[in-house]
Amino acid sequence: MKRLTLLLLAISLHLSAFSQGWPADYEGVMLQGFYWDSFDETTWAKLEAQADEIAPYFQLIWVPQSGWCNRSHNSMGYMPVYYFNQNSSFGSEAQLRSMIATYRERGTGLIADVVVNHRNNLGVNGSWVDYPAETYNGETYQMLPTDICRNDDGGATSDWASQNGLSVSENDDTGEDWSGCRDLDHQSENVQKSVKAYLKFLIEDIGYTGFRYDMVKGFWASFIADYNTYAKPAFSVGEYWDSTEKIRQWVNYTRGYVSDTPTSAAFDFQFRYRVRDAINNRDWRWLGLDQKPLSAEDYYKQYAVTFVENHDTEYRSNTAEQDPIRSDTLAANAYLLAMPGTPCIFYKHWRDCKYTIKQMILARKLAGITNTSSTQERYSAVNYYAKATTGKNATLLCVVGNSPNSYNAGSSQYTEILSGKGFRYLLNRNANTVWMDVPDGTYEGPLKVKLTAISNLSGAKIVYTLDGSTPTAESAQVASGSILNIESSCTLKAGILSNGTVLGVQSRQYSIFEPHNITIYVHTDITWANMSFYVWDNNNMQFSGNWPGKRVNNRTDIDGKRWYYQSYRLTSPEQYLNLVVTNTSGNKQTVDITGIHSDCYLCITGEKDGEKYTVEDQTDTVTGINEVHRSESKVQVFPYDLNGRKIVSPKKKKGIIIEEGRKVAYN
Repeated sequence: MKRLTLLLLAISLHLSAFSQGWPADYEGVMLQGFYWDSFDETTWAKLEAQADEIAPYFQLIWVPQSGWCNRSHNSMGYMPVYYFNQNSSFGSEAQLRSMIATYRERGTGLIADVVVNHRNNLGVNGSWVDYPAETYNGETYQMLPTDICRNDDGGATSDWASQNGLSVSENDDTGEDWSGCRDLDHQSENVQKSVKAYLKFLIEDIGYTGFRYDMVKGFWASFIADYNTYAKPAFSVGEYWDSTEKIRQWVNYTRGYVSDTPTSAAFDFQFRYRVRDAINNRDWRWLGLDQKPLSAEDYYKQYAVTFVENHDTEYRSNTAEQDPIRSDTLAANAYLLAMPGTPCIFYKHWRDCKYTIKQMILARKLAGITNTSSTQERYSAVNYYAKATTGKNATLLCVVGNSPNSYNAGSSQYTEILSGKGFRYLLNRNANTVWMDVPDGTYEGPLKVKLTAISNLSGAKIVYTLDGSTPTAESAQVASGSILNIESSCTLKAGILSNGTVLGVQSRQYSIFEPHNITIYVHTDITWANMSFYVWDNNNMQFSGNWPGKRVNNRTDIDGKRWYYQSYRLTSPEQYLNLVVTNTSGNKQTVDITGIHSDCYLCITGEKDGEKYTVEDQTDTVTGINEVHRSESKVQVFPYDLNGRKIVSPKKKKGIIIEEGRKVAYN
């Protein structure tokens, strides 16, 4: 008995290191980094190219299932074949690892789309039940026909297996059936062994931060508890498409065997339905109905991942309209980002309304709203709805509707900081801070930034700096409502000055883009008589003529290797290049290399993806020291970093920069 007690204590201590399914008081915002059939726009390389813009606003990015499941065409990943082969329709495993590492360096974690309710088979010779054998870390994993639920496809799979001399599991499905693939029997030890190894591989090897479990209505929630306890994701969220009551029950059932807390959050579908119905009915009282979403319940709001649109609800085409929000996209996202729970922004909304959504996220952060913040309904009417959320720093009042300006919040209590079609954001004045109406980012020209004081202190002034230093009583002073002209890259910091003390300092990083050249270097490990670059940008503008591109004659030797190189000019902050390397006849070519926005060193390997050669990015390992001029001068003339940002302060000249058209290394 004593030994058992000690064992349980050891297990309990072990599990205490594993966070709950979703942390309490969490301030982060999630991005769904794809939409349906977004194969061209949201490849791993293209998402990685946007890291500097996305990471400051999103702490988590949910991406599609990243394993191989493509037999003959692009796949969104929801019919997986391989677990440990992480080459998908969105990019190679190398590109996946690179993307994850790039975001982790910036403090943003990637959420894997985990599809283990069902699994697609190889389908060799018309088989329904054949699965690949995969070896990982010296152990082979292979699912068998007996790992398929007995009542899969209403019994059709079992019938097929019997006709072919095979047997499926003796267990029925523990959840809902899905006819698209074979439903896995999670009571099978072999299934559990394979899934656990796969999940730990995603976390410990590939580098994911957490999981989004697909179609969790298909199997018992207790299996989620078992899998999460084993793999230890920092975040877990399940897709349980149902009522708040049933979602709440599912969250409860994910509790671990030792820990009494849920091991997974859930998407708050009722939150989405309330927003959709308010917009589609043009009646904003829908937001205050008694049938509350998960995020409105005190205990469960911690486990609510809220959203207003996703790949299953979006408008896809005339023949697949789904269930979209048909208007008021800004109002929907304004309400989403002002409420408790963890908001998940849909990629299309981010892409199309990026500037305003950035401001909304900054307003949420300014107020200090978390997934467990408290709310208070202020007004509910057909034409508008008002609700206040109290964050760690201040109370944010969100007004949405057909006529949000009709609501009188009272200027003695609130200051309006942001507004747009169908929404207003107001912050209570005791916040004693500053709002800057232009979000961080890279811009094509000079900016005008309005500074607004949110303060209830008598005689309060705004003080600011442009060099990144913390403002003091001696810094430049302006009145609330003043506009600053930003003509070069800088870090703007501003705060409230009252009685000699500076309060509520806020910061923005602005980069003023100026056109500059980037250079693409290519080396090959195989015989390649000559080399041509076929280059186009994200607006499909060709840089090197028609296929197979322009022959590259520029060559240089770096670390004993011959590199072909060519420079190209970027003319806007959002521009990036795509490349295919060919030989002159075009009968040899690489895979598409996408999302290039700075100098890079690429090596053509001897491996192939189909008929195309794969490419390894060696930018981080190639020093290019014999191609870099080392500067003796302390005088700065038109310096830029490798992302095209102008460097204002000489103190910030570090690493490799572009100066007078050359790469210059500063210590």
